Amino acid sequence: MRALHCVALGKPSDLKLVDLPDLPSPKAGEIKVTVASAGLNFADTLMVSGQYQTKPDLPFVPGLELAGTVMEVGHGEARFKPGDKIMAAVDHGAFASQAIVRASAAAPVPAGMDLSTAGGFVIAYATSHGALVWKARLKEGEILLVHGAAGGVGLTAVEIGKALGARVIATAGGADKCAVARAHGADWTIDYKTENLRDRVKAICAELGREGVDVVYDPVGGEIFEASLRCVAWGARMLVVGFAAGQVQKIPANILLVKNVDAQGFYWGSYRRHRPDLVAQGFAELGQFHAAGLLKPHISHRFDLADYPQAFDMLVTRKSTGKIVLTV
Repeated sequence: MRALHCVALGKPSDLKLVDLPDLPSPKAGEIKVTVASAGLNFADTLMVSGQYQTKPDLPFVPGLELAGTVMEVGHGEARFKPGDKIMAAVDHGAFASQAIVRASAAAPVPAGMDLSTAGGFVIAYATSHGALVWKARLKEGEILLVHGAAGGVGLTAVEIGKALGARVIATAGGADKCAVARAHGADWTIDYKTENLRDRVKAICAELGREGVDVVYDPVGGEIFEASLRCVAWGARMLVVGFAAGQVQKIPANILLVKNVDAQGFYWGSYRRHRPDLVAQGFAELGQFHAAGLLKPHISHRFDLADYPQAFDMLVTRKSTGKIVLTV
């Protein structure tokens, strides 16, 4: 099988495109998949450099999400059969022409969605859905502030926030990225390169007769989180989803106390092991949203697996919007 191979921790450009032996038959609870596409995530850059929560033994094939066709199913597996089109999250191994997937972390590709798009659907949409529904319990009519709103997870948070009936303020870097967020449902956009985040958020909330935002969705971290904390309402919920800015913020607990604010960490990947029932429920709800036309997955760039250096460069330099997908 064709695969990207990480033989030593380092930069994405150090990966090697190689031919490896075909994978064995799946075990009970697993399915073997012919991979059509795989989504690129910021976490992939962390994993190949040894900075991610999960640290596979070397050498390994990176890649955390995929879409493809079922080749074989393990003993006792009844949900899927050979020939089914599925999308799934994996601990690693998506950047290859074959993958072994836990059946509990897979879902049928929604009707009307092609395999190329499905390869970049799972992690971003499942993360935003889980964070906003399970953790923040976002309610209709609340104000949601989404950072990195033109990026992989941020854009999905805008769409899901609107699907849940919230009013969405989206922040992004540059007019073009703000336009992408508006096209996917944001009610207001803030260009953090040219506008003061705190002042703009407070002005928007004042127009609505509100003292601040109810939920903050933050995959960026650092100074953005700290500025957001200054413009939240009493009883707000702040979702720590990632640290794309490269800085882990120190949260001033006195502000959490005074405003009764909840700061909540959210890592969807751990739910695949601890709450597979919620994962299945989340996939079903996302399928309903997609069928209703509420989700419009945005793939800004598609690269062949052989062109992985360009794909990773596009990701780390933040030149993309939505998702980048490797076609396998």
